[in-house]
Amino acid sequence: MPAHPEKKTVLITGCSTGIGRCVASGLHKRGYRVFATARNKDDVEQLELQGFEALQLDLTDSVGIRDTIDEILRRTGNRLFALFNNGAYGQFGAVEDLSREVLRKQFETNVFGWHELTRYVLPVMRQQGYGRIIQNSSVLGFVALKYRGAYNASKFAIEGLTDTLRLEFLDTDIHFVLVEPGPIASNFRPNALRAFRENIDAAASCHKKTYVHLAERLAQEGPVVPFTLQAEAVLDRVIMALEAKRPKARYYVTFPTYLFGYLKRILPVKWMDQILKHH
Repeated sequence: MPAHPEKKTVLITGCSTGIGRCVASGLHKRGYRVFATARNKDDVEQLELQGFEALQLDLTDSVGIRDTIDEILRRTGNRLFALFNNGAYGQFGAVEDLSREVLRKQFETNVFGWHELTRYVLPVMRQQGYGRIIQNSSVLGFVALKYRGAYNASKFAIEGLTDTLRLEFLDTDIHFVLVEPGPIASNFRPNALRAFRENIDAAASCHKKTYVHLAERLAQEGPVVPFTLQAEAVLDRVIMALEAKRPKARYYVTFPTYLFGYLKRILPVKWMDQILKHH
């Protein structure tokens, strides 16, 4: 556990369900002061009813991001131990079917919002002399899969920014950590299906036959791939990232992440492509 009381303050995004809710709850029980944020007002009210210090935060709203950070820092006396960037969604669709606007929307939430939050809290961490930025990336942050191009690109971007930040802060006590889950039980698929139906003209696409099966898969309830874990598996890695004296740059979660991480290091690209084309 961090040595000083003020170091226990953690800001988490995307806490309405899934990983964000689980990590917020787990850290709260562990003694951290958790600021749980969500985009929708109703979700914020539910978080408040469950005893969280909850605030509304839309990752696409720069003014809202600034106001939320200002309010948190007001409450903490301008201290913040850690930021867990988690709020995100998955935009499915073939790359050739992604309009500029759809790709921009994916990046506004999954990349630009995280980047803006990080930039706001870094001066605070510099002043206090310590801090942790934990990014909830994905196995799709280093391995690409078909029909996930927008999400792949957003996670690859987060990985690149985080690796660069780690180098830029190498001689400080501010640490940057990537958590890389594979399949986790959450609301990711229902949200991805909603975004797919809203933003992809499946009927006009040359991929329309594939999209039928893709939509069916996204609509299925329960795990659809082997080795799916509960969100507590991510919580375990976040705790490691918060409490290790020198946290690792990356924490894998789920067997597929370990497997693909290993295969990408040892296999030629053509062999890897043959494996990935079936996923």
